[in-house]
Amino acid sequence: MPASEPENSPANDRPNPQRSTQPSWPGRLVRIAGWSLGAVVAGLLTLLLIVGVALAVAYPNLPNVGSLTDYRPKLPLRVYSADGVMLGEYGEERRNFVPIQRIPQVMKDAVLAAEDSRFYQHGGVDYKGVARAALENLRDARSQGASTITMQVARNFYLSTEKTFTRKIYEILLALRIESLLSKDQILELYMNQIYLGQRASGFAAAAEVYFGKDLKDVSIAEAAMLAGLPKAPSAYNPVANPKRARARQRYIIDRMFDNGFVTEEQRDAALAEEMHYRTPSESTVHGEFVAETARQLVYAQYGDQTYSRGLNVYLTINSAEQTVAYHALRRGLMDYELRQVYRGPEAYVDLPADPTLIDARVADALNDHPDNDDLISAVVLEASPRKVVVMLQSGDTVTVTGEGLKPVTSGLSAKAGPNIQIRPGAVVRLLKRNKNDWWLTQIPEVEGAMVALDPRTGAMRALVGGFDFGNNKFNHVTQAWRQPGSSFKPFIYSAALEKGFTPATVINDAPLFFDANVTGSQPWEPKNYDGKFEGPMPLMTGLAKSKNMVSIRILQSIGPAFAQQWITRFGFDAAKHPAYLTMALGAGSVTPLQMATAYSTFANGGLQITPHLINRIIDGKGKVVLDSPPVPADESARTLDARNAFVMNTLLQGVTRYGTAARAQQMLKRPDIYGKTGTTNDSLDAWFAGFNPRVAAVVWIGYDTPRKLGDRETGGGLALPVWIEWMAHALKNVPVQELTPPAGVVQSGGGWMFEEYANGAGVQSLGLQDQAPAAPSSEERNSILDLFRR
Repeated sequence: MPASEPENSPANDRPNPQRSTQPSWPGRLVRIAGWSLGAVVAGLLTLLLIVGVALAVAYPNLPNVGSLTDYRPKLPLRVYSADGVMLGEYGEERRNFVPIQRIPQVMKDAVLAAEDSRFYQHGGVDYKGVARAALENLRDARSQGASTITMQVARNFYLSTEKTFTRKIYEILLALRIESLLSKDQILELYMNQIYLGQRASGFAAAAEVYFGKDLKDVSIAEAAMLAGLPKAPSAYNPVANPKRARARQRYIIDRMFDNGFVTEEQRDAALAEEMHYRTPSESTVHGEFVAETARQLVYAQYGDQTYSRGLNVYLTINSAEQTVAYHALRRGLMDYELRQVYRGPEAYVDLPADPTLIDARVADALNDHPDNDDLISAVVLEASPRKVVVMLQSGDTVTVTGEGLKPVTSGLSAKAGPNIQIRPGAVVRLLKRNKNDWWLTQIPEVEGAMVALDPRTGAMRALVGGFDFGNNKFNHVTQAWRQPGSSFKPFIYSAALEKGFTPATVINDAPLFFDANVTGSQPWEPKNYDGKFEGPMPLMTGLAKSKNMVSIRILQSIGPAFAQQWITRFGFDAAKHPAYLTMALGAGSVTPLQMATAYSTFANGGLQITPHLINRIIDGKGKVVLDSPPVPADESARTLDARNAFVMNTLLQGVTRYGTAARAQQMLKRPDIYGKTGTTNDSLDAWFAGFNPRVAAVVWIGYDTPRKLGDRETGGGLALPVWIEWMAHALKNVPVQELTPPAGVVQSGGGWMFEEYANGAGVQSLGLQDQAPAAPSSEERNSILDLFRR
């Protein structure tokens, strides 16, 4: 047998045809690891290249942050009611600036624990957190975090709130630049004075006052933790509106304070057990946004940019209680109208997670973009059927709506509802509580409104509400909305007629009229009464009480449009906005609600022209009175209308509220010293009520910004009058009745007051009786007419 070859023989090095040529498992793992490492390196290099290009593009476009090194918060402008309630605050910077040295350590510790525990260690950017947030953004555009306090300062001062990758890049670059300019304490000082914390409070000093009614230096650990939870989402973690969610956030922050060594175990336990006591305002928030903005504009016109730096305190003539009633009365009137309108669909739709435990957080996040509109609460639908809808509020509470509460959204619950109208799980809707436990589903109204009230003796404004919601629409309909006044303008035409010999007893024919193009100057015109009926001859006083268009047109045709056009300027109207055509008899010109209130004040005060007065006094930041201008009663030098004319007109306007289109006014207020006129324009585009008592004149207007029909059955008496009555019931509470005192030169004859020179048949006896009259009324109609005069 041949000897075997030694182990190191070359023969052993020859390949064995039966041995595998594949590498061993360890070798394959090494190779795979090498490939993976190469891919990761390549990916990182690509990412770095992309980021580098982004930084190169973004860096030259960064805003100049040098102003932060000389941060001088300016004392804001504050606007107060006559009784000292703050209505508004305006300023470029903070309203209550507290230096970092005076901010208590417990407040600083709570903020650091909640927002950025490594604030004093990093250089402005938490790179690990940013990378994590970037990956989250690739999965879900809503997820974004890792913003350090410095980055939040950059965002709050210089950037928008949109959540995009580009904004994050700018945020990082600005943070790095800020860190190079300011010390850590300076950055924290800016943050703690600038951040918005809900309830109109910016900065922790203001928030401590708003939520707890105390100075920042006096807050406890538990209160500091509650305040520190607000920057993440001021609405969602508002301890007053959402106590359950706010408490959970507070407990998390207290635990973080313990984990970071800011508090001891004993302090943590005490803070967790502490019962929270929130500030309870002595009265509900006064919504004076429109009137405060009006005051701001007036002050700015006087002081320019110094308006926001001198610490001016502006005191108005507005009464806070009357302002509150006006705000709620107008909103109630607009919502009552909205509940009768077709449902336009949910505000948005959100995807609800399949996991029930995640729904609460998703709803809270979604409703951040749909904040509550005062009593119109936003909610997300969890269940929906024609008989029951279950919704979740931002607080995490659920509400079930059934029965009558579903009527306003019936079309949205129909199986045939379109995809943008249908109420289904995930729909963002609005809730309105009409009674204690009576929830209704509704929508934010598109219709707008205005209400203004003046003291007719001085012109002092007592209440002003310029629209449904200042936050959504800052257009002040009281001062800026030029609308047709409709029939509420008729009293000024009647006033002109008194000077031409007309009396309340003048008989005027309520019969059809037709005007060809030669008369109108444009196209043929066949005016109608609102109800489409003609009642034949009637006294002038009845024509106004019933708002008969044919009566008004015949009066204007008789006295002449040119005379009437000049006459109305006595009430403060601009003649150019009321062309001298017969349509002026129906209020086809243009007025603002404030103009109407001023004009009706001339009737209320006996013929004096007043100027609206808003600002009582202004005090600067040093306590110096820079303006002292209390309203002064108008005197005879302001007379624009004969006292006799004003008196007779007031008796006519009293008839409107006694037995005419506004009879509801005296019925509800249960007093005779109420005067006014309803107004509904052609095609029901505008609804008005203008009226007064000798102590106050008020006007309400309702309509759409882009004029469109309110509805065939919608009138000034049905829409505007209830708002006026609600406010006037408050304004006249405990005010004694003040009847009219006849001036010299008037006599009572034929059931009404008239100028003495026109008594005994000396004035205009009748008008238009030769025109074709309608058929004589039936006995039933005759009795109905007589009933009006018996009231």
